[in-house]
Amino acid sequence: MSTSSTRRRRGLAIPLLVLTLAGAGTVATAGTASAVSSGSTRVADSGLDFGPAKNRDQVDLTGGGGRTGKSDTKQKSTPTGPARYVVELAEDPVSTYTGGISGLARTRPAAGKRLEPHSAAAKAYRQHLGVQRGAVAEAAKVKVDQVYTTAFDGFSATLTPAQVDALKRDKRVRSVTASQAFSINQAAPGEAAPTPTPAAPTTAATAGVQTPAGSKPGSDTGAGIVIGVLDSGIWPDSPSFARTMPAPAGWHGTCQTGYAFVVEHCNGKIVGARYFADTYLAVAGGLPEGEYLSPRDMVGHGTHTASTAAGLPVENVTISGRDFGSISGVAPDAQIAVYKVLWGGSGYDADIIAGIDAAVADGVQVLNYSIGKQLGDWEPNTPIGTAFLNATLAGVFVSASAGNDGFSGAISNAQPWVTTVGAAVTNVNEGTVQLGNSTKIVGASLDVLPGGRPRPLVFGEQAGALEDGSAYCYGLDRAKVKDKVVACALDNPYDQVAEARANGAAALILFDPLGNFRVNSIYDFPVLYLNTKEQAGKIFNYLMRHPTDGTALLTSGGDGSSVPGVPSVADYSSTGPDKTHNGLMKPDLVAPGSDIIAAVSPPGNFGRQYDAYSGTSMAAPHVAGAAAILRAEHPDWSPGAVASALRTTATDTVGTDNPLAQGSGMLALDRAEDPGLVIEPAAADLIAFGAAAQPDGRELNLPSISLREYDGTKQVTLTRKLTNVGGKQETYRAAITGLPGMQVSVTPKVVTVPPGKTATVTITLRRGSAPWDRYVTGAITWRSDAHQVRVPVAARPWGISPRIYDDNLEEFGRVVNGAFGVMEPGFTGKISGRSTGYTPMRWDSYSMPTGVNGGVFDPDALGVRAHTFTVPAGSAGIVVQTATDDPNTNLDLWLYKGDKLVYRSAADWHSSERAWVFMPEAGTYTAYVFAQASSSPAVDYRLGHVILSRDGHYAPATLELPARVERGTTPSYKLRPDAPLEENVEYWAYTEFSTNGEVIPGHLASTTQYFWE
Repeated sequence: MSTSSTRRRRGLAIPLLVLTLAGAGTVATAGTASAVSSGSTRVADSGLDFGPAKNRDQVDLTGGGGRTGKSDTKQKSTPTGPARYVVELAEDPVSTYTGGISGLARTRPAAGKRLEPHSAAAKAYRQHLGVQRGAVAEAAKVKVDQVYTTAFDGFSATLTPAQVDALKRDKRVRSVTASQAFSINQAAPGEAAPTPTPAAPTTAATAGVQTPAGSKPGSDTGAGIVIGVLDSGIWPDSPSFARTMPAPAGWHGTCQTGYAFVVEHCNGKIVGARYFADTYLAVAGGLPEGEYLSPRDMVGHGTHTASTAAGLPVENVTISGRDFGSISGVAPDAQIAVYKVLWGGSGYDADIIAGIDAAVADGVQVLNYSIGKQLGDWEPNTPIGTAFLNATLAGVFVSASAGNDGFSGAISNAQPWVTTVGAAVTNVNEGTVQLGNSTKIVGASLDVLPGGRPRPLVFGEQAGALEDGSAYCYGLDRAKVKDKVVACALDNPYDQVAEARANGAAALILFDPLGNFRVNSIYDFPVLYLNTKEQAGKIFNYLMRHPTDGTALLTSGGDGSSVPGVPSVADYSSTGPDKTHNGLMKPDLVAPGSDIIAAVSPPGNFGRQYDAYSGTSMAAPHVAGAAAILRAEHPDWSPGAVASALRTTATDTVGTDNPLAQGSGMLALDRAEDPGLVIEPAAADLIAFGAAAQPDGRELNLPSISLREYDGTKQVTLTRKLTNVGGKQETYRAAITGLPGMQVSVTPKVVTVPPGKTATVTITLRRGSAPWDRYVTGAITWRSDAHQVRVPVAARPWGISPRIYDDNLEEFGRVVNGAFGVMEPGFTGKISGRSTGYTPMRWDSYSMPTGVNGGVFDPDALGVRAHTFTVPAGSAGIVVQTATDDPNTNLDLWLYKGDKLVYRSAADWHSSERAWVFMPEAGTYTAYVFAQASSSPAVDYRLGHVILSRDGHYAPATLELPARVERGTTPSYKLRPDAPLEENVEYWAYTEFSTNGEVIPGHLASTTQYFWE
């Protein structure tokens, strides 16, 4: 990505918090659509101004690779002219064909056996598929481009709308899908580094180069297993791949040469290499700058994932002169097959499917897929998902990244046959700044901080030209920053570091006013990154109070407070629920994903051979490597058995045991090698799931239970089949933990399972007293004397408010206007209800001095006033609102319970902010009114609040409801006051509904319709 002259408002200049999607506007982390305006925002009359940032419109959240990602392009509408499509034909591919056609024998392997993609039967069936494909293409007058036969039966082609219609009408065609773009799942703070420069052709790696001795090759190091890596290619000259090895049994792949990639680069450690770019070239017209038609990685992402999964042990890894110690891939004796499907960090599904198809035909046993979509999957059973299903049925284990959107309901790669991996922080890597007032702020750093004595601290905006973006460290004045610590708002950290270094700064502090993800990079310069909005508020307001006499002492290390602990779920890791399937739990587990040091490509990484990357892209290859070890140790295990072993033995992370965030928990390979029992779905059930228009998944025999939006008026009954993969008979007893309020039983509670045998258990779940429209989580664990097998459970009974997100932040659909109430019931039946009646909002008038015009919120900042409210037990809601008559003031509202932010309302075009909590926990709440911008030294404002009791009896009102409702509909209702209410006064009420004796919380209803509702 290159820089540009685009100007953005200071308040929206946070690249990973506000996501700009091609043709889709912006989406805020709380899921609320918001508009983006341009320009800059004044910060102070004295000349302080955040001014223009350079790179905000170009940030691609899931892409970038920390380096050169491309934006994600959605193609939901049917193109009006010729466009690229993936066509899936109706017959099975080679990997799943079970026979039935006269003269053509079965090609799908038996359970526990490997696919023989080049057998006589496979060749004959592939020839049959070719005849059928030719007939379909001829009928629609289509020129076929890429051909798929092994993991997918179909082709890619450029089609006109008429050809699309013709193919959709053809019964020999299963689906016709517009090709979509995908990108790498790597997190990065701010803008990517410069586009990689072309590398001069290199000679082949010397055969037999010795690397430091690791453990003896064997099953516990992945020997004999091939991991296919679908990514941006590989840098074959890295010491992480410098070993000559023979091709393993069953390998059918090839070494495709290209720019700076010769046959000798496939030295056995790299057992094969291919590239796929037909659709990318057809759509884009050419490759990105710095890319070449070759398996060689010009970005670094593919090299990093490959070496994380299966890189050789390397001692004394040096980055920018610093020794980071020894590293090794998870399965150092596994071999790597390269499938380059990304170009400059992005690619198209048609090329990716070609890579999957080739990988299965080549004979890989494990696939790593660190690729996804911004905001995750939006539809089930995509062409890529189908290819992965067929790969799984052919015996290939698939590990895929969950995504880096950093909030719930944004899971990528959410198919039940894919192991979807979130990221965990396993190394703290902190730095600390002590300000001149003794305040300590612990942030993130992978660089050596200066330590020693305090140094002068200057805000970039006061040390350069406003019009050049000095608040972001652009246009700095050397005389004002030399030998000082410079603090700047985050933009492109690589450019910012270069500017600070060039002007003689001693160190750099980057802060993010609206908060960002905790992602480190090695800058080869003292950089401390303060990623939270709370940290930004502290340092910004210190800078405002000390514009000329501020000091900072930067030291490496910290007290561990920048993360909940280790291991903990990374803040950028996308979390559940899975919005495309009510009955699937995603992610499946988490693995190390932050500050992972591995091999990279020098052209895309400042000439480095190794670098630190973060993202679920880095977590997935940890699981791929673990799967390679399990497959080597247990060659008879299916992909489903491997997935079960990894999941049921995972351990809780620090900070949460919520399966929506951690899935089954943290990867624990040492436990997974001997899981006791496995719980794996039947092939027929996976095939049926893949064919369903709206698959659910709860009935699949998976080692998890997800009940998103289940009918809480009914009992849910499920079965699970437990297979003993150990060497002796064991007796297991089921135990339930968590799931407060739910009624859960397992029958039989005790099972005795001989080796190789399977026990079937029935699990019944009822809502009981668990809250409606809220998640409850927990686990069912089967324990024997030697093993414990844990199955996480997450259940959300749908009352009147379905939700594809977790229960954090704003709960959509809970605030209505009483004259136009709407519900969305999750049950079918008669309905009745009641209300508390209406009570007025209480308004009080206040005045406070303002602080910095256009400042950053901090509870202790000037221009902030706190108001506390006591919320008693049994409250239905608290609503707090602000208002001012000053048109030149912008008020923001922050609502906390203790030190936890529960709601932030911070629109920059009005001061009528509102914060609210439905069914709040009892306790003390603090509302901070923040004069974010004001042209006067003081501001007069009004603060309104109301606390509604569930059992309150206020001004009577009549609830007008339909007699009966149906699940999934949107019936309307009204709450009419029985007597006229005082004019120009805002009233609030609580509504509650009942069906068959079950009481379901309703809405907070007001008498005022807000323009943003």
